[in-house]
Amino acid sequence: MEIRNIAIIAHVDHGKTTLVDGMLKQTHTFRDNQAEMAQTTILDRNELEREKGITILAKNTAIVYKNTKINIIDTPGHADFSGEVERVINMADGALLIVDSAEGPLAQTQFVLEKALENNLPLIVVVNKIDRKDARPPVVLKDVEELILRVATDDSHLNYSVVYAIGREGKAWDRYPKDIREPADLCPLFEKILESIPKPKALSEKPFKMLVSTLDFDSYKGTYAIGKVSQGIVKSGDNVLLLSHDKAIGTYKIAHVFTSVGLTKVEIPKSQTGDIIAVTGIPDVTIGQTLTDPIDPTGFPTIKLGEPTLKITVSANSSPLAGLEGKFSTSSQLEQRLNAEMKTNIGLKLSTSSTSGFDISGRGELHLSILLETLRREGYEMQVGKPKIIFRSENGETLEPFEEVTIEVSQEFIGTVVEEIGRRRGSLLDMKATNALSTRFHFTISSRNLMGLRSLLLAKTSGNGLFATRFIGYRKVEEYIPKLRGGALIAFEKGIASAYALQTVEARGVTFIAPGESVYEGMIIGLNNRFDDMDINVCKTKKLTNMHTENSDAAIQLDPPLRLTLEQCLDFIEDDELLEITPKSLRLRKYYLKRVDRKRAKRES
Repeated sequence: MEIRNIAIIAHVDHGKTTLVDGMLKQTHTFRDNQAEMAQTTILDRNELEREKGITILAKNTAIVYKNTKINIIDTPGHADFSGEVERVINMADGALLIVDSAEGPLAQTQFVLEKALENNLPLIVVVNKIDRKDARPPVVLKDVEELILRVATDDSHLNYSVVYAIGREGKAWDRYPKDIREPADLCPLFEKILESIPKPKALSEKPFKMLVSTLDFDSYKGTYAIGKVSQGIVKSGDNVLLLSHDKAIGTYKIAHVFTSVGLTKVEIPKSQTGDIIAVTGIPDVTIGQTLTDPIDPTGFPTIKLGEPTLKITVSANSSPLAGLEGKFSTSSQLEQRLNAEMKTNIGLKLSTSSTSGFDISGRGELHLSILLETLRREGYEMQVGKPKIIFRSENGETLEPFEEVTIEVSQEFIGTVVEEIGRRRGSLLDMKATNALSTRFHFTISSRNLMGLRSLLLAKTSGNGLFATRFIGYRKVEEYIPKLRGGALIAFEKGIASAYALQTVEARGVTFIAPGESVYEGMIIGLNNRFDDMDINVCKTKKLTNMHTENSDAAIQLDPPLRLTLEQCLDFIEDDELLEITPKSLRLRKYYLKRVDRKRAKRES
């Protein structure tokens, strides 16, 4: 059977995972009565992926069309998960570049395109969602052409095919259709893949060799090392050498060999050269290492990754409520879990912090917040500090990371965007109307001044906007614009918050808690209308009299508390504050819980 290996690359929410759904269903990968036939975003099986509507983890599946096995590598479309793209792109021999027919190429489109062209992958441009009311396929295709011209480094990069599609309906055309309502399927796309994407450049006559691009685990067979067989074949029982570049790690015996059929791994007696396979029997393997026949002890170069730009300090929960809501709350449990994460999430870096915690470095706020949310759902308790930008020194000069940002909003929010860009010292590159109702901004800004902008604009535009970023390198440090938030309203003592006391908090600002919630001294229970911090007793109750009882609290009417998401909490905290994370709660607190300690620390600073 012939093989094609393709990567699906796109900006977030341009429809690549939905398109893969159609490819899986139309090639009869599932039986008609299987549950997957009624599902959408089939590959996004991670709970957080389904909740947020984005692909976080790169994953692969396989279909068969006209006796050709097509391995499909689905990659994330968000800039924060670019490490996932970098580690799997080497398995592909071609790429489908999916572009929304209304939004056109955006910041992350350029990143994934650059990675594809760095690997000299032939392209099929899929202009998707042509059924949108605001679709503009000719304009978008021209924008894609200009982007490819801008990033191409070889004449061969300019030879690409074009397909038009409605991914959610499972339709594709090799030319723009006269009527999108006419019957159609994805056969034109499949035919274009067979025609435009070459067979794997694999050497069947040479000894076995494979670069490990991803890992999987289960409790029965242990660790699966997954990659493309670049040369030779391998079968269960074979001895292989594990290399880190050209450094030998050890010799292991292959226990099982698997290939992908749809979403499942199927055991096979031996591999096929050029196929994407999974092998077991090598418990210590990590991503980027090489498996090879011992007679050819040479390894592949290490996978090159972009450097992290943001770090956060994570430590065991030290609040008075520590250990009450989680399964794992000790520092050693946290360290063990983080070390396991480093094996698969290679875009992260881990080091020991000077404050008895762990410094985790990643690609951005979303990258780090997804990790923290994952740990939280697994039962871990922890506390984290304010995210910090990673600076770099070159030639005696301090540099900081900068990003290119694309924002598209309706006309009514133009003033909000322009004002916020100016306040954060952003440099406007371009501003143009995409249609009669929307305007798109392109600008550059330091990563420090960018922090929190996504959450702010989502709130101010009621979620009606487009926001995309792309890391563009390090530049001279610019003026930092501190957050313009109010001071914190801080609990004065430990106890249970009362409705009677929370009336006072409402008069001072915005509350983060509701009556009946446990609080402790130093816990942030609201946002002050003024810029200074204020300590408040939120546990006091109305005194008993002949006319009134404590039950009269039930008649007090309070506004619902403001519940911040994990990402919003990370944007909220300042240098002297922490975020307490448990499986059940997110609590903001001061670093020093006692008022006297906070005053002493302020004097010393």
